[in-house]
Amino acid sequence: MPAWGPALALLALSLLCVLARWLRRFPDGAGKEPASGREEGTKAQVVEEEEDDEEEEEENEEQEGERAAFWDGFSKGQELVAGGCRLIFKRSALAHLLLRTFRRSVALSEPAHGSWLSGPHLQTLYHFMLPPGRGLQLARENLQLADNGLVALDWVVGPWAPNPQVLTKAHSSPPVLLVIPNSWGLLTRNVVQLCLLALEKGYYPVIFHRRGHQGCPLLNTQLQTFGDPSDLKEAVTYIRFRQPAAPLFLVSEGSGSALLLSYLGECGSSSYATGAACISPVLRCREWFEDGLPWLYERAFLLHQKITLSRYATALDDIVDTDKLFMSRSLREFEEALFCRTKNLPISWDTYWDDNDPLRDVDEAAVPVLCICSADDPVRGPPGQTLPTKLFQNNPYFFLLLSRHGGHCGFLREDSSPAWSHEATLEYFQALIEFFQSEERVKGLSRHRSSFLAGRRRRFTLQKRETAPASPRLEEMFSWKRSYTK
Repeated sequence: MPAWGPALALLALSLLCVLARWLRRFPDGAGKEPASGREEGTKAQVVEEEEDDEEEEEENEEQEGERAAFWDGFSKGQELVAGGCRLIFKRSALAHLLLRTFRRSVALSEPAHGSWLSGPHLQTLYHFMLPPGRGLQLARENLQLADNGLVALDWVVGPWAPNPQVLTKAHSSPPVLLVIPNSWGLLTRNVVQLCLLALEKGYYPVIFHRRGHQGCPLLNTQLQTFGDPSDLKEAVTYIRFRQPAAPLFLVSEGSGSALLLSYLGECGSSSYATGAACISPVLRCREWFEDGLPWLYERAFLLHQKITLSRYATALDDIVDTDKLFMSRSLREFEEALFCRTKNLPISWDTYWDDNDPLRDVDEAAVPVLCICSADDPVRGPPGQTLPTKLFQNNPYFFLLLSRHGGHCGFLREDSSPAWSHEATLEYFQALIEFFQSEERVKGLSRHRSSFLAGRRRRFTLQKRETAPASPRLEEMFSWKRSYTK
């Protein structure tokens, strides 16, 4: 079935509904007595209009009921912010700051609500199908791993743009923004625009590419599984070595969230990250593979993976059944053939997800994480079934910014500006910087006060040991009459 087939079917269905509603205005026999029944026709028309008004009121009530039912799963810990979005969180000092930030956010007040751009499929395909536009100037580094594999780091070095707000005022070097694309290795328009905007805002973006993705050579047959963060750990360690004084922020796109959340869960407080954000994350990944995607997205992503690995078919034939791999008809079949049904060490589907579920160690994450999602995401699915609400309601490190429209990694505006999710992500990172700076100032003042009081107490003790109080003014100032010889 062609890609425009569903659109034509919906158009024909809507035309039939309009035609049926128009025909209801002409009752049976209305054309038989046109001259003598004008008054009856007028009365019938009034009755028809009243019935139409009642039907419209009932439709509006049904829509309001659907909207109320939509937020029922998020009734706990949700607050309304700009643009009609909802912020779901567990109350804390940081959550209060983020709530104020998003209520004043300029980015959230400019989404394409109620326009022709608000369609979920249009917003999704806009970033996946269109060219990225203005290109990036990249400096690539191929990082050799412990098992002699390679991953690529693309440092964004241009084009530079004048920036009145320089983030290096608070730090000796600009913050590093590590961007993790989707799990299929597509360098989308979404990622390019995020890097350009971050560069203009004073960040130092770097894009992480997995083994065999985006021209990164595959030196051995060891591929990275869906939720294995071992390669990302080595990449972050290298970035920390190269930029030791720079704060590190992490952003993932789509299914790349599995790698980011696995990394934060396994590393805990040793992740070197200041904050993280997931744009249109896939959180319940096993169900996502098992239920399948809509036909168009399933075939497109599956075809891209087959094309990427086809150049390594000869090498992969030693460890997997390449015939089953390239003849697979779904993402689940492809994932099972590549990682579960191997020739040397086959494992079950359950065992695979025990080691690759991105939420397996989520309670160990010690970094604030913002998830930006839309309710009409056609790739992830309905929010009530695909978003773990208790995670955001009970974990103080996780925040969910949920909008009604936006598609999958779309979040378009009325004009040609970058997606509002990019602006919201950078506003969130700026709020984290301000929050941690204020916390450091408070801790610094408390440490300074405690050390000052300890120094005064120590000096007074030494003076008391050497001589008696020199004047009665000291006794009046320090009226200590306590005895320690009980």
